[in-house]
Amino acid sequence: MEIEKTDLPGVLIVHPIIFRDERGYFYESYNEQKYKEAGIDTVFVQDNESRSVRGVVRGLHYQLMPHAQAKLVRVLEGTVFDVAVDIRKGSPTFGKWFGVELSAENKKQLYIPEGFAHGFSVLSETAVLAYKCNELYHPESERGIALDDPELQIDWKIPPEEFIVSDKDKKSPRFHDAEMNFIFAENQI
Repeated sequence: MEIEKTDLPGVLIVHPIIFRDERGYFYESYNEQKYKEAGIDTVFVQDNESRSVRGVVRGLHYQLMPHAQAKLVRVLEGTVFDVAVDIRKGSPTFGKWFGVELSAENKKQLYIPEGFAHGFSVLSETAVLAYKCNELYHPESERGIALDDPELQIDWKIPPEEFIVSDKDKKSPRFHDAEMNFIFAENQI
């Protein structure tokens, strides 16, 4: 596999090796040893899957420390625009975002470490997204940031008038009003 660094330290794009022939394809979607060798030594404890229709925007979600989650995201069906926002106070990229198109076709994965908010928009008619987490879901620690915060200026790759957003996400606070307890450390990748 190939690991591509992004503009946000620690956020990585994983390009798996895909074996294709007339029968279809095969690839390892996760191999703990290979991921560790590539610098992703996270132990995952929970797998999640969601299905959404075109226009759905989910996020921006995260859990506070000590229940923060690192995620390894991939798409099983369709196409999404996946976004990570740095919410580590003191980080040189605090408040910056990175987005990448993940699809069933390109098989890319996005690794999002702790200290980042996560969200995605659905670009295809439907999409099935699967992701691994290194911490269990902890409802009391769950937080969110408004996906349309003008300070963040995230381009979700669909017009805002087409957004389909949950009532919960519509109530998320703006970036500077959101509760965050992540501190950037110089030794973080």
